[in-house]
This record gives sequence, C-alpha cells and structure tokens, in this order.
Amino acid sequence: MSLSESGLRVADFDFDLPEELIAQHPPAERGQSRMLGMDRAGGVLRDTQFSEFPALLQPGDLLVLNNSRVIPARLYAKRMRVPDRQDTGEQNPSAMVEVLLTEPAGDDLWRALVKPGRKVGIGERLVFQTTSGQVALKAEVIERGGFGERVLRFAPVEDFYTALEQIGHIPLPPYIRRDDADDTMEDRERYQTVFAQERGSVAAPTAGLHFTNSVLEAIAARGVEIAHVTLHVGLGTFAPLRVERVGEVRLHSESYSISRATAEAVNQAKRDGRRIIAVGTTVVRTLEAAAFDAGGGPLKPHAGKTSIFIQPGFQFRIVNALLTNFHLPKSSLLILVSAFASREYVLAAYAHAVAKSYRFYSYGDCMFLT
Repeated sequence: MSLSESGLRVADFDFDLPEELIAQHPPAERGQSRMLGMDRAGGVLRDTQFSEFPALLQPGDLLVLNNSRVIPARLYAKRMRVPDRQDTGEQNPSAMVEVLLTEPAGDDLWRALVKPGRKVGIGERLVFQTTSGQVALKAEVIERGGFGERVLRFAPVEDFYTALEQIGHIPLPPYIRRDDADDTMEDRERYQTVFAQERGSVAAPTAGLHFTNSVLEAIAARGVEIAHVTLHVGLGTFAPLRVERVGEVRLHSESYSISRATAEAVNQAKRDGRRIIAVGTTVVRTLEAAAFDAGGGPLKPHAGKTSIFIQPGFQFRIVNALLTNFHLPKSSLLILVSAFASREYVLAAYAHAVAKSYRFYSYGDCMFLT
C-alpha cells in the first residue's frame, strides 16, 4: 500500500483525553514512570513500570538514543520604535513579543515563531535583555511566513549560545502550564535527557527523559549495545496538522546526523539479526530516513535534513522495537506509532492507558512496543 493510498484521515487518529491526565510535572524521581507494554503482532497489553525496562532487553540488542540537547529557545524581546523602518534605537517598552527559535537558517539567521505575530513585520528590530536590563542580543526580522513564522537576523556576538543561556527559557510545550508562564529550575533539569550532548532542539526527545545513568548502566550490564544519533527537534513538534487527509501531510525538515560508529553498529546488528530498539520517534525518523537515503544499502555516516513522514503502509527497514511516550491526538507522532504497530491496536492501547489513568505527553508515562 502506498503512502497516498491509505485513505486515512487525520481525524482517524483522534482520541478522548481527560485534561487531568496531561502531566504538568515530571515524576518525583527520574525513571519512576509507568510503562505500558504492547506486543504489536497481537496488540496484547501489559501494565508495568519503566524500572523493568532493562530486564525486557536481550543481550545483543542495540538501543539507539537521540543525544540532542534542548536549548533555552523561548525568548522575550522589546520592539524598537522604527519610524519609516529606520532604527532610532528607541525602545517601545509596552510592545513585548515572545520569540521561539525553531532552527538555525544560516550564519546569524534563525527561523522562529513570534507572538503576537501580526504586529511584527519585515524590518522590525528586536532587543533581548537580561533581567538586569543589559542588552544580550539584537535581531532584525528579514522574512515573514504564515502562522507567526519569521526569519531573524541576529547581530553577531562572541558566543550566541552563552547569550541564550542568560536570557532564554526552556521551550515547554503549550500543554504544560506554569502560573507565571515561565519554566522552573525543575524544568531546566528534567526537560533534558541525562545523555544530551549536541545542542539544537527546541523540544525534548521525551522518551529519553525516563533514563537515568543507573538505568543505562543496568542496560549495558545486560550485554545491550548503546548507540546515539542526533536529530534536533524543530518546528514540526509545535505545528498542528492542518490538512484533512493523512496523505496530504507535509512536515518541516529537521537536522540530523549519524556518526560512523553508530552507522557501523546498526549495520552490524542488521547483519547479525539482532533487535534494533529506538528510544523515541525522533530516533525512528532518523534511522528510517537514513535507510531511505541509503537506498537499501548499509547506513553511512552523514549529516543532513529530513522531513520524513511515517504513516500506515510505511515499510520499516531498521527499527524492530520502540520506546515512546503517549502523543497528542491527530498528531504526526501518533500516526507514526500507528504505522509501527497498527492504528487499531494503538488506539486501543491509548484507551486502556486513559482508563488506567496513565500520565500523558512530555512529562508523562511511556509505551514499549515490541
């Protein structure tokens, strides 16, 4: 079945979720989440705990993690009064805007979501300050897109990411609410995996949030091989699907890379017939995009971009098992999971999770599909 012939609608991936099941905070201790196991061949479910995850792995399995690091990409800026688009340097203190950086677009250029976007046009100049009022960054809007999308050109600074750490906030998803509309010290630590290294994501690869160093050590002690890929989570995480038919979905591209060591580990596991277990949908997309680029041959180390959209009918070439969180209704990620198992089994599992009061989304519980 081709991707366009499935006949599925985005609405076919809807489900009812009581608001109280949307996790607003992580569990008291990292790794103490519940886990719903599912046999994707028959849809059989098993209620368990993530702490049992290492015991469910087999010696020789290859576990693949996304080591992307979340950057403090949510910023607040003051608009400049710019008569006739000429920079007078005078600030308009009443005109604050929220800026969410989504991906780099070249030297000193970033794609971003701006709110309220309707007031921020091309040529607008934005100033980003520290809490003490010092100017940390300056930017100019050079392109305008739909739904609040903009391209910003930042004035060069010695270390852009150091400036972000001074003024930025962790870009929590909109369903995680904070009284002061801001991240907390808890979020700074817990909305980041313990193995995060390569900075660039504007949302966490959330299946990895359950892991602790001791869990990783227990997994290695069982003879499981661990490898890393990098996919920087971008705008697609925040953009709703605005089409009716699944075959019409088009995702934003995201940057990814696969090292030589990881490519060789995956190729050897495939030759040996060992399981390759993806931690999160970002790992699935990275590995399957790389397999598609390889044209059926062995994976090669490389970096690039992918806008791969995985839906029912997709032929998986690499991934044999998947650890993933519970996803939003009518989302590309729920559609991906439904391609890996089946829509009927996945929606039945979600109904079971709701009935059993599992916690949903980024700070919530997880599923292990084998």
